[in-house]
Amino acid sequence: MKKIITLIILMVSINNSVFCQKKIEATDILKDIKEGKNIAIENATIVGVLDLTFMDEALEKLPKRKKSSWFNWNSNNNNTNEIKKLIDVKISFINCTFNNDVLAYIPTEDSGYTFTASFEDEVIFKNCKFTRKAMFKYSNFEEDSDFSYSTFNDDNTFKYAKFYKNSNFSKTIFNEIATFKYAKFSRNVSFANATFKDSATFKYTQFKNGVSFKNTQFNEDLNIKYMKVSGDFDITGMEVNYEIDSKYTKINGKNFNKYLINNK
Repeated sequence: MKKIITLIILMVSINNSVFCQKKIEATDILKDIKEGKNIAIENATIVGVLDLTFMDEALEKLPKRKKSSWFNWNSNNNNTNEIKKLIDVKISFINCTFNNDVLAYIPTEDSGYTFTASFEDEVIFKNCKFTRKAMFKYSNFEEDSDFSYSTFNDDNTFKYAKFYKNSNFSKTIFNEIATFKYAKFSRNVSFANATFKDSATFKYTQFKNGVSFKNTQFNEDLNIKYMKVSGDFDITGMEVNYEIDSKYTKINGKNFNKYLINNK
């Protein structure tokens, strides 16, 4: 009888821990960002689309083609259709669940524009669950960024993203195709103990100060074609279940296969 009671108490405790996360509306977070407030949220479920590009507000200004203090319009290339938003506050989500899209990249056919968001300050999505899209294509991370222990359950991309300071993807789980194609990492980055359950692409990716794939699990194909690494290249315990495309890959100036032979 005592064992049954103990088991019931344990089950109630587990259920409470699952459902105890507070709910926060994505619109409230975006309002705080716009007002210049740092975001520091823990143990919460984020409800609604977190559109970090602020696309809806930008669309209202597009016909006038004028710059504003809130939106940073790209003027470097007259032929570009990219509308850039710079987030200038700290972003921190720890142990959070996003029940809808997290968007720092939105292409729109109707307007003909592509909306992107970059980050001037620290960005943390640690031990978070992305249940829907997590799009960071073209994003610049000017300060430290941390996606460690997080899980991506749907479409995700860091294609063309630039990481200027420390970044961390250790123990991250990608349940769908993951792409870091053309991404650039200025400092050492860790993917140690991460799991890629679908194909992973690091084609044309540049690691300028080393990278760790220690104990990283690639359950499908790994594409590192044209990838360039300068500095430490730790692949101790790395496993790839299917094909590795390493054509034209350079590790400290050496091709991938020659690097492996020289470092046995």
